[in-house]
Amino acid sequence: MRLDKYLKVSRLIKRRTVANEACDNERVTVNGKVARASREVKEGDVIAIRFGQRTLTVEVVAVAENVGKADAAAMYREVAPQ
Repeated sequence: MRLDKYLKVSRLIKRRTVANEACDNERVTVNGKVARASREVKEGDVIAIRFGQRTLTVEVVAVAENVGKADAAAMYREVAPQ
């Protein structure tokens, strides 16, 4: 699944266009490398998203096309920033 779509489906970022912009502005890294919106995400990847001064780091637990709001948080788990 594309990174921008994963961020939207998992509800880490509300809209896919916003996820796209975050990737374009180099605010999203996957496994320590700046990632483009088209990068494929797979289980085990570590995604870090910078929101201003705060950085959210998560590990991908599951990849699914359609997920309900209640199950979105089960797609990732937060990890301590490295």
